Order: sequence, then C-alpha cells, then structure tokens
Amino acid sequence: MNYRFEWDDGKERINIRKHGIDFTMASAVFLDPLHQMVQDRIEGGEWRWQTIGIVKGQVVVLVAHTVVETDTMTCIRIISARHATKKEKEHYYGRTYH
Repeated sequence: MNYRFEWDDGKERINIRKHGIDFTMASAVFLDPLHQMVQDRIEGGEWRWQTIGIVKGQVVVLVAHTVVETDTMTCIRIISARHATKKEKEHYYGRTYH
C-alpha cells in the first residue's frame, strides 16, 4: 500500500511553534514497524486517529490525523503532532516490547 501525506501549512506552522515538531517529521511515525494506531473520535463526520511511534530512532511522537483509503493508496491528513506524554510512552513501550 502506498501512503500519501497532506496537511494544512498554517496548522503545521502553529504546531512547530507549539510542539517543536514539523509534519514531515511527524509523518515518519508511520515508518516505525511497531507504530500503534487507534481511533480517537468522530469530528466533522470523519474518524480522527491517533498514532504513536518512534521517529529518528528515539523520539516517541503522537500524531493526530485522518485516513482515507482507496484500492491503491492511503492518504493520511496530519492535524497535529506532539511528543508523547510519559504515560503514552509507557503504554507504547509496554505494548511493543512485552
């Protein structure tokens, strides 16, 4: 399956100021073979997802996004990204390494 990533440039600038993570970096969370994706809520008629994983070998990042799938591609629209909380990191490591 091919992935395509998209986002609003204005939201990305706000995210960089607020969390220090650009959306190109955030999209790398999907390269983590152990990333965990869960449905978060429905907003505006579409599912919002949260994905947590390793970026650059050490940073655990939580990405909020939507997903649209076709037969040939998965489009992920990134809404926000931030460093995972201590509790989220513990959950990630507990689920992936036990």
